[in-house]
Amino acid sequence: MTPHRTRPAREALRGVVLLLALLLPVTACALAAPGDPADGEKVVVLGPWTDKQEHQFTELLKGFGIPFAYQGTAAQREMLLSQVQTGTAPHVAIMPGVGELAEYAETGRLKPLDELLGEEELKKYGPPWQPRTADGMTYWVPVKANLKSIVWHRRGVVPPAGPVGMAAWCTGMGDDGASGWPGSDWIEDIVLQSQGRDVYEKWATGHVDVPWTHERIVRAWRAWGAMAAADPEAAERALHTDHRGRTPRGGGLLFDEGGCSLEHQGSFAPAFYGERTAEADFTDSAPLLPGGPYRQRGYEVSADFAVLFDDTPLARELLKKLVSQKGQARWAGTGEGGVFSARSDVAPKGGGPDQQTALRLTGGTGSVRCLDASDVMSPAVRDAFYDATLLHLADTEPDPGDRRLKQRLADIQKVQEEHKEKREREGRLGTSLSGVCEPR
Repeated sequence: MTPHRTRPAREALRGVVLLLALLLPVTACALAAPGDPADGEKVVVLGPWTDKQEHQFTELLKGFGIPFAYQGTAAQREMLLSQVQTGTAPHVAIMPGVGELAEYAETGRLKPLDELLGEEELKKYGPPWQPRTADGMTYWVPVKANLKSIVWHRRGVVPPAGPVGMAAWCTGMGDDGASGWPGSDWIEDIVLQSQGRDVYEKWATGHVDVPWTHERIVRAWRAWGAMAAADPEAAERALHTDHRGRTPRGGGLLFDEGGCSLEHQGSFAPAFYGERTAEADFTDSAPLLPGGPYRQRGYEVSADFAVLFDDTPLARELLKKLVSQKGQARWAGTGEGGVFSARSDVAPKGGGPDQQTALRLTGGTGSVRCLDASDVMSPAVRDAFYDATLLHLADTEPDPGDRRLKQRLADIQKVQEEHKEKREREGRLGTSLSGVCEPR
């Protein structure tokens, strides 16, 4: 994906993706369209997993003894939007963007889960896994957790003691329809480690005290951009590389012989390493981030959250089993694909990186955890964020006074303010989620 795409061009692409989502088949298990008589006793579940992880997930669902139809697609956001707009929403949807889910909740599309799951069950997840909307209700529960603020390296190779040049980083900015999100992870992590949880949370939720143009946010972008500007060739390579790797053979970016040795990526990265997964290990990111070294102030985390669109008895029962201790233990116990639970009473199988990941995800290290900032933002702001990371990485020319950088951030701030004003005109609830980071 070209880093110089204008907003109209990006919107046009998004329209094409939506059209393809409507026209192309999705992978499915016992699939039937909602409303079809043959589907009357099935729970329709829309999720992000395909291929190997789809098989793992559908095997888990089969164990619940509840008839279901699973729809797995890479164009999940577009597919869900089209289904909601045509009145054919799934019973249960699973997706990462709580900012997007919050908008469905605001418009009355989602069913509250407080009564269904109960306070004691919800406590097993704890903060920050259930950020609240303005009405204080719970609308989503994480069914698969991911750890960020880590750096992968080859096992047995001691990582550097401080920041290194961009050529050492295995960086790919490309993705299907969401290019730029790996860059957002870099910015988010630098903000968290350099500024701490309070600044991070206010920025992520659109608080007036920390706008996009705040010097503390500018500083994070400046640090990341300076690393790229020092090696334009490596920056250009990152812009034209997919985050999953350069070749279809597997091995991801870390093992594809590209010459890099460090990968700033989440706990899901080993899913791309294939047969070389056992050769990978990770370390905390803070000492290695540009502009540092910093001390590790916390961990960015993300998740795939389950929500209830259609409140039928079977759908309620399936969701309860999916987020229960038994269901989560089975899902996390597959031992493959980097599946981790956010429940505090679910321990992973095995040791090494898996054990360390679980400790960080459930707060076992005592460090603060914050949800991925771009996942918390509204879709419009999130997309503007992704676009800006591509433009910033491509802009390796001198920028006196950060003039071009500040203009890009002012553009995102404008999108944020316009979106807030639109919601206020429509009489919707407050724009901010709370509880994005753990309490002190």
